[in-house]
Amino acid sequence: MTLDEALHYIHSVCWKGSVPGLERISALLDKMGHPERRLKFIHVTGTNGKGSTCAMLESIYRAAGYTTGMHTSPHLIRLNERCVVNGREVDDERLMDAFRAVEKARGDMTLSYFEYTALAILRIFREDELDVVILEIGLGGRLDAINTIDSNAAVISTIGIDHVAFLGNTREAIGLEKAHIYRPGCPAVCADADVPATVRNHVEQIGAKRLFAGEDWTVTVKENGTFTFAQGATLFEDLPEPALAGVNQYRNAGGVLSVIASLMDRVPVTLDDIRTGLRQVRLTARFELITTDP
Repeated sequence: MTLDEALHYIHSVCWKGSVPGLERISALLDKMGHPERRLKFIHVTGTNGKGSTCAMLESIYRAAGYTTGMHTSPHLIRLNERCVVNGREVDDERLMDAFRAVEKARGDMTLSYFEYTALAILRIFREDELDVVILEIGLGGRLDAINTIDSNAAVISTIGIDHVAFLGNTREAIGLEKAHIYRPGCPAVCADADVPATVRNHVEQIGAKRLFAGEDWTVTVKENGTFTFAQGATLFEDLPEPALAGVNQYRNAGGVLSVIASLMDRVPVTLDDIRTGLRQVRLTARFELITTDP
């Protein structure tokens, strides 16, 4: 069976469309021996900027010499894009092997396509015993399958009006859904300049470590394009302009650096690692330069 044939089969046995809820993936994680345990996770959600945030986190930690995993969705061309280990998409055979494990554990339970593939990818990450795993939330936060995992830190890149059928039609309602990726006692980063009251209240109620843009950390951009990040006693100076195009990437980088600064005692990096990661980060199809001589 080829990967395309396997994916056709998965589509045929899965729920059609998005089916929010944590019960199914929780049950399967238990049956599969909890492949997510003993790994360090960072959750990323937001209306825009999720992919950039994930890519910068992965690039910086990999520049620091850590083994990394990154799960994002959706993919553009190949499902392999959703599972990146140490900067490279996993090959078809590894995905196929992981799919077989999910199918064996699934029995007669019906999953969503996202749940099925996410379980397989988590298994791959566990097999490789990676140092840092970045998980992009697929839809919202509270009822997204990836939110079953307890992370060591979480970041909301932006909060806008999206997926109103599932998340609500106001920034306050949508922000609260996304804020459920935060965990008690863990860094709760928000890179949106206008944090809804619902997010503030949720962070306070669960006892997460509040880290909001413009309040708990700042980014100052200089005329030459370099920038400085400050958070409490932490100061990262003379940082290069992120390799991802767009002035919004400074804000995304601020959220990334807030996470990195907060986890420094557990996953330390140097200033040179940060600079290298920002210079080398790449993200397919986001103002990607293909050629200057078409």
